[in-house]
Amino acid sequence: MNVLTSNHLMEKVRRLFGKAPCRLQVAALPWRMTTDGIEVMLITSRDTGRWVLPEGWPESGENFFETAAREAGEEAGLSGTVAHHEAGRYLYAKVLSSGEEVPCKVLVFPLEVGRVADKWKEKHQRKRKWVKFAEAARMLNEPDLCRLITAFGVNPRKFVQPHRARGDHPSIDPAL
Repeated sequence: MNVLTSNHLMEKVRRLFGKAPCRLQVAALPWRMTTDGIEVMLITSRDTGRWVLPEGWPESGENFFETAAREAGEEAGLSGTVAHHEAGRYLYAKVLSSGEEVPCKVLVFPLEVGRVADKWKEKHQRKRKWVKFAEAARMLNEPDLCRLITAFGVNPRKFVQPHRARGDHPSIDPAL
């Protein structure tokens, strides 16, 4: 199916059912502990320059937490320990390169940053900045994300999945 046919079908669906269907994205919530407290890293979006979390589309065969880690590396040059469970989710309207606005649900996975690269894939397209959680909440545009960031900043460790003891089976883990 070509792009024109796909866009035409999407337009028909929109006319029949209202807005475009909600799409799924995944974000990393990069954080670190410093002597001054807990900080989160924000990056600028490529299109508008607003402050956001590293986020993107899941790729085939990828777990969502893996998507979060990949996006943090590509968009901000970060690596570290990513939680296997989301800290929360938020909704926002993404403007695609075609100008179409689609609703997106974003799953947010904490990433305790262990390494900050000097060079990374999107270095020349974005800025990055470490900030306190309260400042991050003021810099972001999505109210649900601001609430999530504020709650996370109180105690980030409670959002991080504990390591399983050897022999534990994931299907009986009550956190799953």
